[in-house]
Order: sequence, then structure tokens, then C-alpha cells
Amino acid sequence: MLQTVRNAFKIKEIRDRIFFTLLMLVVIRIGTELPVPGVDGEFFSNWLENNIGDSLGFFSAITGGSFENMSVFALNITPYITASIIMQLLTIAIPKLEELHRDGEEGRKKIIAITRYLTVVLSLVEAIAMVIGFGRQGYLLEFNALNVIMVIAALTAGSTVLMWIGERITEKGIGNGISIVLTINIISRIPSDLTSLFNQFVKGQEIANQVLNAAIIIAIILGVIVLVVLLQGGIRKIPVQYSRKVQGRKQVGGQMTHIPLKINTAGVIPIIFAQSLMQFPVMIATFLDKGGGDGIGSKILRMLSQSNWCNPKEPIYSIGLIVYVVLVIAFAYFYTTITFNPLEIADNMKKQGGFIPGIRPGKPTSEYLTKILNYIIFIGAVGLTIIAIIPIVFSGFFNASVSFGGTSLIIIVGVVIETLKQVESKMLERNYKGFLNI
Repeated sequence: MLQTVRNAFKIKEIRDRIFFTLLMLVVIRIGTELPVPGVDGEFFSNWLENNIGDSLGFFSAITGGSFENMSVFALNITPYITASIIMQLLTIAIPKLEELHRDGEEGRKKIIAITRYLTVVLSLVEAIAMVIGFGRQGYLLEFNALNVIMVIAALTAGSTVLMWIGERITEKGIGNGISIVLTINIISRIPSDLTSLFNQFVKGQEIANQVLNAAIIIAIILGVIVLVVLLQGGIRKIPVQYSRKVQGRKQVGGQMTHIPLKINTAGVIPIIFAQSLMQFPVMIATFLDKGGGDGIGSKILRMLSQSNWCNPKEPIYSIGLIVYVVLVIAFAYFYTTITFNPLEIADNMKKQGGFIPGIRPGKPTSEYLTKILNYIIFIGAVGLTIIAIIPIVFSGFFNASVSFGGTSLIIIVGVVIETLKQVESKMLERNYKGFLNI
């Protein structure tokens, strides 16, 4: 990995792309510190500190602290991520969008344009809901029409600018811009979280306990990272043989290739779906200040909240963890099913004269791919669930409050691996160009 980065800096084109990416990341970090005009930052920080549970903690992590600082980038790229997921689902449900998806580059550009407009709409809706909720609780300096419009405009514009920066990084920088923006946000929160763990479990302890606690924390973090790397890199190769064809006096085809099926095909989408579904009512109740009391509704909200899971003193609330695990596995099957179509793959293979050794083309191939896919999805979902709940269990038993966890590490590792692959691809592309220009 270090050798790849070192070689990349020797090539001017790639070096310029890396520097452009770094410059954009600096702009993003500056933006996370610019406060939104009209918001009482001190009151908001105090409120967030008292409500920094699971949902708001993870939201604070993926926004790089901009939500906690209530900066112009408070919404960050979450509206774009939501819009992208919605468009992926609509592409399967709406035939017109499915046609655009199959139209190649032109269709892809139109889908991206629709995603941009949807991002602006979602940003506006989220900003309106957030500002009205905060205004009613007294977190705006003045709760009047002019101030509300100003804050809404600032939040919406900030999210739109971040989307634009992400696209520019994709175009002129290195890697997927949106993913890199998300990753740098998460990374920016890790130092403060590690400091919090140090102060809670290491500082002030006896030397023997300090060493033991530090070793346990490091072992857990490294263990999760190793599991993430194995999960992200794991693939099942399905062999495919293509028949020989005679064209003129030559025989073409006959080569052996494979279909790579990733173990974790859905990535972190199942976790995001599950967290969003469970934490949406919790966040709404938190914003409206309706989560108190000892009624059935309040107990259900506590059950949905990750901060109450794996607590030995209140084991009843860990039922929410079981629901969470079921949702993650269910969404893993759902998302992979709508993004990978075995029947379409089988038909394309049959048209091109390809077949899986020992499996007849057509429907038997589709059934075979479906069987293998279901097996792979289950393994990936279980691995994803283990990675996601390790920090939750650690937090529940030891009351360790951190904003990053298994989900964040999956995002970081995945983006780093994909970015390095893109760097290697551009270096290889340049070598080919140099060879052809000789």
C-alpha cells in the first residue's frame, strides 16, 4: 500500500489529483467550523451533549462534527446518500428509470441529475423540520420568519455545496468523492473518541490496569478492523466457460473466466437501513422532547435506542438488539436481491455462449446463482452483524460512549481499498498510454 502511494506521487497527473482532493478536504473541514447564523450554538451544544445517544452519535460521526457544531455543513451529505438509495430502489420499481439505467452513459447522466434535484429537495425538507423543531425549543436566537428562512437556506446550501465538492473530487481528484467526504468526516471524529476512551478506562488507573485496559481496547479495535478487511475482501468466484466459435478461418472464444460475488455485496446499506428505521422515531421524539416518562411508548423508545442495549441492569431493553440483528439480515437479503438479478445474468451468459461447468444454461443457471447468492448473503449478513454489534456490546457492558463503531470502520476500510485500487488503475492506464505512444 505504501509503495503504491509512493509511486503515485511520482506521476504528475495523479499527484495533482491527490493534491486537489486534499485541498477539497481542507475546505470541508473549514466548513464544518463555520456556524450557521441565527442559531444559539451554546444552547445547542448543551442539548446535544445530553442527547448524544446512538442515533445522534452516529449522525454526528458521519457529519464530522458539523452537526454538533451546528455549522453550515450540519446536514452534510446525508441527503445525497438518502437520495442515492431512493434512486436505486426506484430504478427497480419504475420501468422508465430502469430503461435509463440500461441506456449507458447518457442514461447514467440523467439519473445523476435526478439524484441531484432529489438531494436538494431532501436537504430543504430536513432543514425545515430541523429548524422548526429547534425553534420551538428555543435554540434559535429569534424564532421569526426571517431568521427561520435564513437558517434553512444556510443548511440547504451547505448540503448542496458538499454534494458539488464530492462530485468535483470524483471528476478531478482520486476516488469516489461522496465516499471520501463521508470517510474524512468519520476519521475526524476518531481522535476525540480515542481520547474519551483513554480518559474513561486508562487515565487515573493503576499501571497494571492501565496496560490491561489499553491492551483490551487496542485488541477490540484491531479485531474489528481485521474482520472488516476480511469481510470487504471476501469474494466467491463462480467459474464461467465460453464456447468456441468459428469466425472465418479462426476460432474465437473458449476462454475461462469467473463471476466475482462479493461476500458483503450490500456493504453498509443494511446497517444504515436498520439504524434509520429504528432510530427515526427516537430522533423525532428527541427533537420534540417527548421521550420522557415511564409509559409503554417511552419504554419502546428506550428499547429502540442502542444506548440501552446490553445493559446488565436493564436486560429487557436488549430485545431491541435482537430486532436490529433481524433487520440487518433482512435488509441484506432485500438490497442484494434488488441489485443483483441472477435471471438477467443467466440470460446474458446464454446469449454470449457462456455457461457454468456442470450447470445447463438458462433457468438451471439462474437457480444455481440464486442458491449460491443466498448462501453468500447469509454469511455476509452474519459477518456484518458481528462487526456492528461488537462496539454495541462493549458500550453496553462498559458504558463506553464513542461515535464511531463497526459501521464507521466498514466505510473507512471500504473507501481506502477502493481508492487505492483506483490509484493503481490510473497508474496502469498511464503505463498503457506510454506504451502506445512509443
